[in-house]
Amino acid sequence: MSGYSLNLMLANKSADGKHIGVALGRICIKTGVSVSSIAERFDVSRQTVYNWFEGRVIPNSRMVEPIKEYITILKHQ
Repeated sequence: MSGYSLNLMLANKSADGKHIGVALGRICIKTGVSVSSIAERFDVSRQTVYNWFEGRVIPNSRMVEPIKEYITILKHQ
């Protein structure tokens, strides 16, 4: 079991997976990567990461490519 709350996992599961932040959330939940480490990696707040994972906020355009690259890295671990 990951360190994620059931509420966050359910919100992520029901969110639109075509959004890059939701896709990031799904792979982080699956692989157990923490919200704190994502916030640090992308220099954003933990609340921003939660919002991405739930599809409430879409990462800005400068974040899209780095997030895609990180998702690729996580998929190959």
